[in-house]
Amino acid sequence: MITWLLLISLICTQDGNGQHTGVFQCGPQNLTLTSSNQTMQLTWEDDPSCSTVHDVLIYELVVLIADKQVHNDEVAVTPDQIGSTHFWNWTSHLALECASHSVRLSSRYKNQTSPRKQEQTLPGGESSPHAQVYPRDRVFIVGSTATFCCVLPAGQDFDKLYVTGYSRSTMNTTKITNQTYAMTVVLNQPSNHSCTDVKCESVQLGLVGGACAFIGYPPRDKDLRCETRDLESVECHWTVGNPTMPTKPTTYQLLGRPCGNGFQGKCSQKVPVSAGERKWTLTAQNKIGKVELTDWADLTKRVHMYAPEGVTASLVNARNVSLEWQWAQRQYNNLIITCQVNVSHGGKNTISENNGVGLTSAVLTDLIPNWTYDVTVRCRTTHFWKWGDWSKIFNFHTKGDIPDALDVWMQKKDNQILITWKVLLANQSHGHITNYTVTWAKTTETQALNRSTVANTEHQLSLSLDPTEEYLVSVTARNINGSSSSSTITIPRFNQKTTGVNTSWISGSNGGFSLSWSASPTASCGYIVDWCPSSGHCRVEWLKVPPHQTNASIFSAHFKDGLRYTLSVYACTQGAPVLLERREGYIREKKIQDNLFNPLKTKHQDSNVEVSWDPIPLTEQSAFIHGYILYWSDSNNENKVFNVSTGNPEATSLTAGNLMISSYSFTVKALTAVGECGTTSTTRTLNSQTDNLIKAVFVSLVTVFTLLSLITLVCYRNWACIKQTVYPPIPKPMLTDKWLTSPGEHSCRPLHVAECHHSEADILDIAELYCKSGAPMTGYVSNENTPFVFAPTPKGYYNQPLKKCTPPPLILPTTTMPPQSGLPSSPFKGVFPNPSYNLVMQTDDQQCNPGPEPQLGAHLETDSSGYQPQSHTETFTLNQTEEDPISPMSCVSTYILLPSSK
Repeated sequence: MITWLLLISLICTQDGNGQHTGVFQCGPQNLTLTSSNQTMQLTWEDDPSCSTVHDVLIYELVVLIADKQVHNDEVAVTPDQIGSTHFWNWTSHLALECASHSVRLSSRYKNQTSPRKQEQTLPGGESSPHAQVYPRDRVFIVGSTATFCCVLPAGQDFDKLYVTGYSRSTMNTTKITNQTYAMTVVLNQPSNHSCTDVKCESVQLGLVGGACAFIGYPPRDKDLRCETRDLESVECHWTVGNPTMPTKPTTYQLLGRPCGNGFQGKCSQKVPVSAGERKWTLTAQNKIGKVELTDWADLTKRVHMYAPEGVTASLVNARNVSLEWQWAQRQYNNLIITCQVNVSHGGKNTISENNGVGLTSAVLTDLIPNWTYDVTVRCRTTHFWKWGDWSKIFNFHTKGDIPDALDVWMQKKDNQILITWKVLLANQSHGHITNYTVTWAKTTETQALNRSTVANTEHQLSLSLDPTEEYLVSVTARNINGSSSSSTITIPRFNQKTTGVNTSWISGSNGGFSLSWSASPTASCGYIVDWCPSSGHCRVEWLKVPPHQTNASIFSAHFKDGLRYTLSVYACTQGAPVLLERREGYIREKKIQDNLFNPLKTKHQDSNVEVSWDPIPLTEQSAFIHGYILYWSDSNNENKVFNVSTGNPEATSLTAGNLMISSYSFTVKALTAVGECGTTSTTRTLNSQTDNLIKAVFVSLVTVFTLLSLITLVCYRNWACIKQTVYPPIPKPMLTDKWLTSPGEHSCRPLHVAECHHSEADILDIAELYCKSGAPMTGYVSNENTPFVFAPTPKGYYNQPLKKCTPPPLILPTTTMPPQSGLPSSPFKGVFPNPSYNLVMQTDDQQCNPGPEPQLGAHLETDSSGYQPQSHTETFTLNQTEEDPISPMSCVSTYILLPSSK
């Protein structure tokens, strides 16, 4: 019984492998925990009891950071691996210096866990009185995620942990322990200079620690190409990537040998070069990574030649030069070479190519005489890998030659033809120009040449030619090497009217004119385009266009904005040029200045006002005028503006209609492509027609009054002269109390009357009156004490002034008038030709002479017979001069008063 109990107990306590079923003894032993950067590596061995395990043995690993589990893992060990050393590693997101890292290891077999557990710990960074930031001086690739920690000494409180140059919002900070904090950030910016700073600050002290992180890229070099330059070495070039690590440079190796200047993207090694392809390898490596570049090439087909040496000119002429050079590499003498010769002058370059085996010379042609050139040479092989290096610059100067032919044109000015030509450039004159020669002749008389020499400072000649004839004009230039070939132009007849050529407008662009025209079959030698300002005197400019071209871009250094130009297109023929088209335009239209229309004139008629101006001269038109617009407004309502316009650029007036009696403001503007401009204003007050009539009458009266005043003033200041000319002094009769005295007292001499030609109705002019001396009349005595008394004239009868003449004297005989009833008889001896008297004319030889000036009397007399005149009597007393006391009275301005009959 006891034996069976023991047997059953033994079976229950053992499994099939000989292990106790209740307790699993297999497990790890000899654990070792090491680290590198942030990677932990664990090694261990199996316990000897594990040798009986015939199935997979599982080791369980648990990672703790600061005694907090952060990771777990398993390692499977097969039966054939039992008894060997096992390895396990794990990279922590946190620097191992930040906190303690522990690994706990246990085993499990068929769901049985060994009670034997072993643990290894990395204690973290050493304690320090200063804050520490980890990891330090670590290299990171751009775009990676990194975790930094700050370990504070005891007594300091954490404030912040950050990376310079990064936004705080992208940083995630967590607490590890009371004195340790971690921050995770994505490093998406490469370090600019040396490294990127990671800083830690405490509440008490601010910045207390930091670390440096190197952020960059692995090598990014590419495009490896290898070649040979001397057929004795290899030279490789590649494209260097963007800077990877500022302080951690990339190292290079070509064919396993280091390259000292690899950062420049090239490396060379001495190797024998033979025909056939082979592999050329370049390795680039830095702290982050490595890249390997390869190139398969036959270097005999990749020859990059060095520059030729000793380039020189062996022969220099006026228009060609021979060049020579040498090769420093003897291997080039056996190669088929193509060389380029670059000839440069005045900013222009010309390249020519030459071929040959070991080529060492070339010939340059079509050169400019008396000109300096710069030459460089480069070559390549026939495999056309790439051109070699340019040689050093060599310069030479060609010999001189005769000038090039002149570019000649004409311009008509008034009645003369101006022959003008362009100044030869330095590359056209081929030497100093001494003078020009101009010859001309009629096309019908080419042998009768006229010749003129023009100084080298002048470039035109004015000719007076017969406008009814065509002329051939030739111009040549001369320098020390001779005369140029002749440039000939045919001058057309200018007396004919220009037919069928209209002027159209053109707009400039980009500082010039883009001109096109229709092709002409007469243009056998091309076209000529000339241009000149439309107003004022100018010197014409021109451009010659080949026959197949019907457009041109016109540019000139003399072009100005706001100035109108006339452009003409001519067909070049075998004879005289033919005008095809004409354009006018501006390079750029400018706004016309104000007060363009001064003076503005206004004319009022009915309810309309016509505003007019003078035609606008071209000199004041800085833009095309497309028309005009007239604005007007009432001074009492300036906010309401009316306008009228015209699209006729030749208009000189506009009319404002339906105006009221008021004061108006008128403004005229020109319509142009740059807007309304040339603003000119005036005002006009409109009055009624009655007011205008009153004003006209008033003005007329003032004018007449002013004219009369001037006449009066002139007459007053010259009255003496006018009186002497128009109304000279005359003797006037003196009135007495009695018309005539008694015959005994007085007797009259013959009265000489001027014999003037008058009609019977005319009044007689009394030329001279002679009186005999006798008893003096009362109150009126002559120088001879002889009074002279006239008979009274009829009432209302007036005598006219006497004419100056020399008539025979009129003799008045003494007669006795029959007495009238009631009247006394008169002994008056003179009878006048009057209906009241019998007048007897008797001639005498005496002439009219100036007489004394009469004195006018105012009283009457009665003669001795008792006769008294019926009417008033004027009595004249003659005051004879001392020179001739008995001279007759003047017949000028003498009046005789005769009595009227009843």
